[in-house]
Amino acid sequence: MNLRTYIDLYALLEKRTGDRQTRRAFGLEHEKLKHDPAGQLSAWTVQNREKLTAPRLSDRIDLMLYHVTLVLVVIAFVLGVFSGIGLLSYSGKEPVNLIYFLAMVVAFPLVTMTLTLFAMLRANRTKNLLVHISPAYWMERLVALFSKKEERLFDDFSFNPRVLNWMVIRRSQMLALAFSLGLLAALLGVVATRDIAFAWSTTLDLSDAQFHTFLEALAWPWRSWLPSAVPSLELVAQSHYYRLGGHLSEEMVSNAALLGIWWKFLAMATLFYAVILRTLFYVAATVGLKRAIKEAMLTLEGAALLLRDMNEPLVTTHSDEAERPFVQTDTDYPRLIHTLEKVYNSIQGWSLPEEMLRTFSDAFLVKGLVYVEAGGNNTLAKDEKIIEESRGSVLLFVKAWEPPTMDFVDYLEALSSHADRVVVVPVGTIEASLKPSQKQFEVWLRKIAALNRENIWIKQ
Repeated sequence: MNLRTYIDLYALLEKRTGDRQTRRAFGLEHEKLKHDPAGQLSAWTVQNREKLTAPRLSDRIDLMLYHVTLVLVVIAFVLGVFSGIGLLSYSGKEPVNLIYFLAMVVAFPLVTMTLTLFAMLRANRTKNLLVHISPAYWMERLVALFSKKEERLFDDFSFNPRVLNWMVIRRSQMLALAFSLGLLAALLGVVATRDIAFAWSTTLDLSDAQFHTFLEALAWPWRSWLPSAVPSLELVAQSHYYRLGGHLSEEMVSNAALLGIWWKFLAMATLFYAVILRTLFYVAATVGLKRAIKEAMLTLEGAALLLRDMNEPLVTTHSDEAERPFVQTDTDYPRLIHTLEKVYNSIQGWSLPEEMLRTFSDAFLVKGLVYVEAGGNNTLAKDEKIIEESRGSVLLFVKAWEPPTMDFVDYLEALSSHADRVVVVPVGTIEASLKPSQKQFEVWLRKIAALNRENIWIKQ
């Protein structure tokens, strides 16, 4: 499930799509999803989204979010490239201080990811300062200020606060990842096109050994399988630069060729801390967004009613007495049934689609080995094939409010010649709890009685 499904469900619930009968038919068709309400709502939305007027609200919002995100990602990547070029600028007189670049690709990502972690833990709150200060949060608002068309989107649909928080968190990670990729591209590009000498210089009281220990700690993810990307103590000592003298030491000049080796360590630090870790946060934010959408779908107005319609039978028709399929009455027709059997070889419906048959079967607490629609738009050859394949006991649902036609009578007679027993069930409207009126039932009873077939029964 995704954001578009969430918005489409909102629009469908606003439109009040589908009656209770079709909703129950859907629930029976997707019984495997009965214990997954969000999955049930998602599947129902996918099946019914074509009923929404184009362009759908979800398409319009998704397109707006895509354009805004694309612009932000491009800007973040370009900023990353130019920031990397600025940090690696080399005049040829002084080496590049790698401390600045390390701060941007290690310290800055770790700080922002820590803030992101706190934002994730507080994502359920409506007021989340760490989310609302993000540029990713305010970009849609800025777009809406300059576009009346986009402003109306927020009038038509209001995001669940938790969904909105996770959207902002996820997009923030996307922008940070684009910025980091820009830094990595700048580093690789500058190293490939220019001869750069790296050095380190800081006013902190750090010895060469202490700085080397710190770098080894940073390199723990790759130092065991890529030792060439871990600076040695000798390299750290040779690249220690003091600005006080105003010029490079003779030892540094003599070992200038070695000072370029630093790029391997910087590249791996960028790749791990700024790209890989950020990717993991992006994946976590994506999972969080999906969970937020899943929970938000259940809170939409009308969702609870939709789930109830899909999972509860239309009518409960059962008897507390012992089952007695054949009951003699004082009418002229002796083959009346008050209680249906539980299972039938075939459940058929005259001009009733399969999904409606399953709904009726569920309401009458019966099951069939097969469900078949007869009559209606079927060809004569198709109905004949259904009759030929009918064996054992057959339950035949008919619309009680439609009087039996000659086509139906012919079908019933032919069906009774192949099946051992046929039980006709006149079904009323949903408003009448599927019970036919007395007048409707008498019409069907007289027609079936006129056939005088020993294996044709009717449900009273």
